[in-house]
Amino acid sequence: MKTIAPKPSTRQEIVEKADLLFYQRGFESTSFANIADEVKISRGNFYYHFKTKDDILAAVIAHRAAQTQAMLDAWAQKGHTPADRLKCFAQMLIDNRQDIQRFGCPVGTLCAELAKREHPAQGDAGMIFGQFRRWLAEQFAALGRADDADTLAMHLLARSQGIASLANAFHDEAFIRHEVDQIEAWVQSVTPQGS
Repeated sequence: MKTIAPKPSTRQEIVEKADLLFYQRGFESTSFANIADEVKISRGNFYYHFKTKDDILAAVIAHRAAQTQAMLDAWAQKGHTPADRLKCFAQMLIDNRQDIQRFGCPVGTLCAELAKREHPAQGDAGMIFGQFRRWLAEQFAALGRADDADTLAMHLLARSQGIASLANAFHDEAFIRHEVDQIEAWVQSVTPQGS
């Protein structure tokens, strides 16, 4: 018997549509009207849920943080070893290659846009990178690299952002695949012998 997922609440639907529009169009270029049109609700109903665009942004950031944590938890279950879990992180670039080539990294593009505007929420958006950083450092520590786990985590995070930026600039899927292969080889090279 097939289970039917419950329909999201109007508020949740607004957040999900806003999240997609902020990613594809940018925060500044997305209006209340754009989001209301996507959700197919009146402006009055829209304002019942969110009074300002910053209120929506805060909800979108919280939504992305929750999605990120769910993804990290899934990778922790899927990967049998720390190296396998680190490869799950790299594989994310391939899994999302079409969106990355068109729009860049959803976290990186939002952080960059908010930073340019010196928006008060830029630190909140950056916390999602913090989630990845902590999780990656945990994997490197479990791999036997506790002394430099955070340094390795930051290197991998920076490399993934560079790949996303260049994939977006050049729309080159082969580049993404090659770089992910290089990341996987690098993970093997930093794994202590016998791990």
